[in-house]
Amino acid sequence: MAATHGAEVLVASNRGPVSYGIREDGSLHARRGGGGLVSGLSAIGPDAGAVWVCAALSDADREAVRRYEGERRLPSEATGGQQVRMLDIDPKVFSDAYNGIANSVLWFVHHMLYQTPLEPVFDQEFRRQWASYEAYNRAFAEALAEEAAEGAAVVVQDYHLTLVPGMLRDFRPDVRIGHFSHTPWAPVDYFRMLPDDVAEQVLRGMLGADRLGFLTRRWADAFTGCCEALVGGLGGTGVGVHGLGADAEFLRERSHRADVFEWMAALREEIGAAPDGGPRRTIVRVDRTELSKNIVRGLLAYRQLLEDRPEWRERVVHLAFAYPSRQDLAVYRHYTAEVRRLADEINGRYGTAGWRPVVLHVEDDFARSLAAYRIADVALVNPIRDGMNLVAKEVPVVSDSGCALVLSREAGAYEELGEDAVGVNPFDVVGTAGALHEALSMAGAERAERTKRLTAAATALPPAQWFLDQLRELDRLR
Repeated sequence: MAATHGAEVLVASNRGPVSYGIREDGSLHARRGGGGLVSGLSAIGPDAGAVWVCAALSDADREAVRRYEGERRLPSEATGGQQVRMLDIDPKVFSDAYNGIANSVLWFVHHMLYQTPLEPVFDQEFRRQWASYEAYNRAFAEALAEEAAEGAAVVVQDYHLTLVPGMLRDFRPDVRIGHFSHTPWAPVDYFRMLPDDVAEQVLRGMLGADRLGFLTRRWADAFTGCCEALVGGLGGTGVGVHGLGADAEFLRERSHRADVFEWMAALREEIGAAPDGGPRRTIVRVDRTELSKNIVRGLLAYRQLLEDRPEWRERVVHLAFAYPSRQDLAVYRHYTAEVRRLADEINGRYGTAGWRPVVLHVEDDFARSLAAYRIADVALVNPIRDGMNLVAKEVPVVSDSGCALVLSREAGAYEELGEDAVGVNPFDVVGTAGALHEALSMAGAERAERTKRLTAAATALPPAQWFLDQLRELDRLR
């Protein structure tokens, strides 16, 4: 399947840089995304002949692929100039691979989310879905093999595509392959929960790459430990750490647009004034209602703060932005409902005519999130387990007057930010309540100094450089 011409640089990811919608008249309209990979590909310039291979995620995406089928890649005017090949994978196969395996098995393993007395159950249904995951990965590997020039650099992204490096190596031994994991990696005792053959298949699929990237040394070491225990080591595969940072230039520019100022005014009105007429303090969290983000325990800790420290009643408001995630999975729907219930309970128990303790928003709005970042006195980032957590890095960058960061020691970001954050055990509700009190009580000068240091650490490896560093490592393999 070797190519005589093609792209010198390729990116593979489940979600691509463009998505489609269908208007009432049947015409398609494209929405371009951002993020580290987009800026990274832009940074290498148009002469690199880069191609992005991704999956069609919606019916509109699939319709776009079919309409442009003869051209193989999507028209560049719809993608912001990117060369994008979108794969129209059978919707049932995609659902099995994405929801059944990637998000309900691999995500749960790496974030250690299973309630083990009841789950997981690796039965025949799992085996059927695993076959779909193999087919989904094979579709990516075949497309990459077709698109890659001789000796091209291919950078595969995340847990959706763990089998791609090994499959692509079989198709195209000439290409240089990198894989980057944006999640944690499970320790060997937890990873062994997978059926033995599946665990080995995942590891050997990853080891088809020349080089593997992780967000922190902790996750890289966990992967290495799994390989040593289960498949005899890394072989010739290299492992590196690239701690993805915040895009300071973009965040600062975007957070000073008119819509953000409008949201700042609206949020301040929602927050209101303390009984003495002064401003209320704000504890801000911005998360998807992802099980690993630990929103429920965050709310329980805030409730504990109000119970243990009545002096904060009517003087603080918790802005909780919890955007629904993966609502096609029942466990996520139930979790989102519990977040809403608990916010209502806190407001019912402690609220007064002039004070709503929790201001919960469940509709995603980036401008509103940036407005909350700017006015936050305290940022609460308490995941059970997180590959990095960019919110912890973004808040200090755009904070107007300094923000104390309450940060879980189980977030990858803790490795870089822990020294200037107030660290917490994410399972310890009482301890987290105490950390919130400490952060709210922090003197303004100390908060400002910590924020400067947090910002420096958070922006040390901006997204474009993060991507280019990985390409540079693959270039050394020529």
